[in-house]
Amino acid sequence: MSETTVIEVAPRRWWALGALSVAMLTIGLDITVLTVALPTLAVDLGADNSQLQWFSSAYTLVLAAALLPAGALGDRYGRKKLLLGALVLFGVASLLCSYASTSGQLIAGRTLLGLGAAVMMPLSMAVLPVLFPDADERSRALTIWVTSTAIGLPLGPILGGWLLENFWWGSVFLINVPLVVVGAIAVATLVPESRSEEQSPTDYLGAALSSFGLLCLTYGFIRAGQDGWGDALVWASIVVAVVALGLFAMWERRSRHPLIDTSLFASPGFRWGTIFTTLVNFGMFGLFFTVPQYFQAVLGVDALGSGLRLLPLIGGLLVGTRLCDRLLRRAGARPVIVIGFALLTAGLATGALTSVDSAYWFSATWIALVGAGMGFVMPAAMGAALGALSAERSGSGSALIQALRQAGGTIGVAVLGTVLATRYRTELGALDVDPVRDGVNAGVAVAEATGDPSMLAHVQASFLSGMSLMLWVCAGICAVAMVLAARFTPRDTPAREQNESKSVHVH
Repeated sequence: MSETTVIEVAPRRWWALGALSVAMLTIGLDITVLTVALPTLAVDLGADNSQLQWFSSAYTLVLAAALLPAGALGDRYGRKKLLLGALVLFGVASLLCSYASTSGQLIAGRTLLGLGAAVMMPLSMAVLPVLFPDADERSRALTIWVTSTAIGLPLGPILGGWLLENFWWGSVFLINVPLVVVGAIAVATLVPESRSEEQSPTDYLGAALSSFGLLCLTYGFIRAGQDGWGDALVWASIVVAVVALGLFAMWERRSRHPLIDTSLFASPGFRWGTIFTTLVNFGMFGLFFTVPQYFQAVLGVDALGSGLRLLPLIGGLLVGTRLCDRLLRRAGARPVIVIGFALLTAGLATGALTSVDSAYWFSATWIALVGAGMGFVMPAAMGAALGALSAERSGSGSALIQALRQAGGTIGVAVLGTVLATRYRTELGALDVDPVRDGVNAGVAVAEATGDPSMLAHVQASFLSGMSLMLWVCAGICAVAMVLAARFTPRDTPAREQNESKSVHVH
């Protein structure tokens, strides 16, 4: 059956998009909801610092390792089938996390959540070219898909903070379950099955090399963020990752049935769309890494208050995506991405000027600017990359986009975290001792326990100095990306118009 036929007999494809958006909302929520629960978990589960780190790292590591194989398996065995299985796994894993009684059980549950997310992320994106072969419609659909994921990020701390104040800590994972149930029912009834017509052998060696390489790379940078760059295991992991990923690239060029289509990078739309999608993460993580700490340690608000103060990000994001959708159809991707990175640069640079005495309206303004920039860049950049994918390889291609985003995000967090920590400890001077040097929250706790207002002011000023430097770095990266976008983004990035009856099976 051709793609055109599917669209004629299934006008409910916008409802199907809603189902996919619900699925992605759960992932956005799950990424950030854990951040507000960590102090409670430390007490209720008796978790030490290492276990607290693994609550986050287990999810990230499995997600990074499984992305590429998941996309290829979806192309081969059916994207809807694997997406449904991943939704069910995500729901079961959420239940396991909610009722975990030990740190080990929670880490196991988070591992399964990472596996479910690794399948959901690329395959929910991969069915968009199947549902929306028209470039204009796909652009609007992608904007909705991206917005649903991005909105979940600031909503996580808000919902998590409210749930922790009113229920037990397991409720922060339990909120996934009704969303997953709704998403699974809607996907089962509304999303058509699709798979690649070319049933080529699975590239098991490529899958193993890519998974191992991404696993080592992610672990190395996570460990660098936790233990510093002087740790020998950090460099050993990164070196092993570079070797494994190098072997993977060599194998993919020689394999008759490669896991990923390396020729995709020959397309300017895919190449630069993927690069810009990865670079925008620096702005996003720069905000999420510092602002909640600023709200709690400097402004003195609780977890729920911190989440609520991130609402301007959602406002900016919604305005940005709305304007992006209109401008994309009129002017193409280049001006949209340039404007987006200009907004990100302006917002982050303004945020770098934050002081201890800054009013909240100042923070709200630059946070909204960053949200608007994200709303411009993310749909336009992903649309440029996705437009280069045929429905035949949409699963593996989408997985490649997400894998590069994940790797870039992990590296970004480690590098930016190092910038913040180094400047914070330098500014502490004589206070650079345990536990004050561990972070601003620990420093504030010590200052309040000793009742020393001058120490408190020094700790807060040291943190803001680190936050300022980190945001300047993020602003610089976005400024470079703006120049690159103006120079290299194709003026027009239309999707490939293909006869889908030749390239994809849709049932």
